[in-house]
Amino acid sequence: MIKFFNGTKFNATGFKKQVLAMALCVSAGVAIVDVAHAAPSPNQNPPSLKANAPHVYVVKRGDTLWDISGRFLSKPWRWREIWASNRHVKNPHWIYPGDKLLLCTLNGRPLIGVDEGDGCEGIIRRHQGGGSIRPQVRVESIGNTIPVISGADIKPWLEHSIIISPESLVGVPYILGAADNRMITGAGQTVYARGNGLNVGQRYGVYRQAEPYLFVDANGKKYNAGQELTEVASAVAVAGENDVTTLELTDSYNAEVRNGDYVLPVYDASLPTIFYPTAKNEVLTGGKVVRVQGSIGTAAVHGVVTLDRGSQDGAKAGQVFSVYQQGELVRDPKTKETVKLPNQNVATVMIFKTFDRFSYAYVLDSALPIKVGAAIQTPAIAED
Repeated sequence: MIKFFNGTKFNATGFKKQVLAMALCVSAGVAIVDVAHAAPSPNQNPPSLKANAPHVYVVKRGDTLWDISGRFLSKPWRWREIWASNRHVKNPHWIYPGDKLLLCTLNGRPLIGVDEGDGCEGIIRRHQGGGSIRPQVRVESIGNTIPVISGADIKPWLEHSIIISPESLVGVPYILGAADNRMITGAGQTVYARGNGLNVGQRYGVYRQAEPYLFVDANGKKYNAGQELTEVASAVAVAGENDVTTLELTDSYNAEVRNGDYVLPVYDASLPTIFYPTAKNEVLTGGKVVRVQGSIGTAAVHGVVTLDRGSQDGAKAGQVFSVYQQGELVRDPKTKETVKLPNQNVATVMIFKTFDRFSYAYVLDSALPIKVGAAIQTPAIAED
């Protein structure tokens, strides 16, 4: 029996279902696409357009929705408020390379939509439910849609990293050794795992234990609040004897398998990339950046950070936060006092994957590098 996430006990089958359920929950959290998007409150100021916002923009391969929205808006996360969705198509929010976007005006508010040959008049009519002048057929691969952010930037953490409670690792099978006594192994080789619950014929992931998330309690004592695991390989169980299972490694993910790595059931989940940034959230205040992924010190644009706010704190995929670096302490030249300068808004991040107590967030933009300990808060919706 092994435990996962909330400390609940599962056998191998139950554990696989729990991992799959987590994947589906992540998917549901990411796929924030409402076809019938409510209009903004009439008392809310319309999003501010940039002074150099284009009236026409042709979408290019390699564009992201964040890049496109940033061309038009001072606050890109308000994109949904100005997007003219075509309610007569199956996926009215999707944008493809080659689409010509027009900047229009509806009731004094900016409106952007895809030109279908009839200009702003047609964009407004379809947005209001009036339909198209002529029937059109368009065949596109889902993979051709413009993503919110570059999938390559977040793929390692989206597909191969998890954060679980330390207690969840009690009793989890682990790599005992390799067939030829190698210390490290890779795809195409045979390894042995020790522990109960592994079934012949089933696929598994081999996970490396990263540095734990250590915090200090009210008494000054350190405690482990979460354990990060990174998938380094996948394998298939081909034989078993007592509590030792023979695994054939099928794939490696930028690392080699080592003795002591954990073996967990894998799931096949196609995590969507069509989701929309939003500043609307009810996350508990006081959140911080607690880890910079893939770097020793600081994070910049296109980087990934870990936040100490998870699903139990109200965190959801798509939520956007402003990041504030702690103000420095300076000495007043007149009074000789030590004065703390105001915190400085240095970046914007968006959550793309949540766990119970932590979340992974993508750095959308940054004026200065993000350091561990930087505070996060919901950006102001109202425009200046």
